[in-house]
Amino acid sequence: MKRPHRRQFLHLAAGAASLPAVSRIAWAQAYPSRPVRIVVPFAPGGTFDIMARLIGQWLTEKLGQPFVIENRAGAGGNIGTELVVRAPADGYTLLLVGAANAISATLYEKLNFNFIRDIVPVAGIARVPEVMVVNPSLPATTVRELIAYTKANPNKLTMASGGIGTLSHVEGELFKMMTGVNLVHVPYRGLGPALTDLLGGQVQVMFASISASIEYVRAGKLRALAVTTATRSDELPDVPTVAEFVPGYEASGWFGMGAPKSTSSEVVAQLNKQINEGLADPNMKARLLDLGGRPMPMTPAELGKFIADEIEKWAKVIKFAGVKAE
Repeated sequence: MKRPHRRQFLHLAAGAASLPAVSRIAWAQAYPSRPVRIVVPFAPGGTFDIMARLIGQWLTEKLGQPFVIENRAGAGGNIGTELVVRAPADGYTLLLVGAANAISATLYEKLNFNFIRDIVPVAGIARVPEVMVVNPSLPATTVRELIAYTKANPNKLTMASGGIGTLSHVEGELFKMMTGVNLVHVPYRGLGPALTDLLGGQVQVMFASISASIEYVRAGKLRALAVTTATRSDELPDVPTVAEFVPGYEASGWFGMGAPKSTSSEVVAQLNKQINEGLADPNMKARLLDLGGRPMPMTPAELGKFIADEIEKWAKVIKFAGVKAE
């Protein structure tokens, strides 16, 4: 697949629209005049889905039209993404985007679309820290001790993930790439089964979402060695960051809103304004905090740069580790 150009994406993010300015503005002022669908490229019930429903509810209340969630799961988020790529660029079909899209851009070699070219960034929503957890039977209480133990016992420690090419997998591969340790990857079909085996001691290490693992950490059933974000998490304030032991390490789940390319810049600007206002609302902040999330307000251009950087980062990891889509 031809690699997308950063400049091209950042240009799209700035929103070049084709309609004459006067008619664009008049049309945008009437937007939305009917229901808008937000396509979620994953199954109902997960964090992706919950984020979309939070934002959808806010936009429904503020813009006076229903923002309806449509789940289109499959192929690592690519089925739902392609649906939006093929939709009319009229502001009535939006896409909840996330880390999976940045990973898929390299992981899948024969996609029918180019994410950077075909989806215009609208607004950031939230960033969600992940946490490096181990089974308490492992004789390592810090990241430094884990690295030393792994190097002294090569090919013995196993690292669970929610599946090949998932965020939990590539975060582990980034850790391996930056430390030179060899953790044996064991992919599962979802985070739930992976956590079950980690709790049972069948695997030893995992990168997991805080929301999925924090109760096990609090109960002493799992040991949290570090959070993956650049700063410590409010939920686990005593747990250091991976970067405190491995300088430069940073990874996180994140969510934003996208739309088909050529969506009018006025509509993008209106959605961006409303979403950013939602992220400043105390009730919305509290709901995001319940999910372990932090608001990520951004302009479309800032989100475009952020996504381009994420694609670049995970491309290096995927190529280094030789990860292939299932």
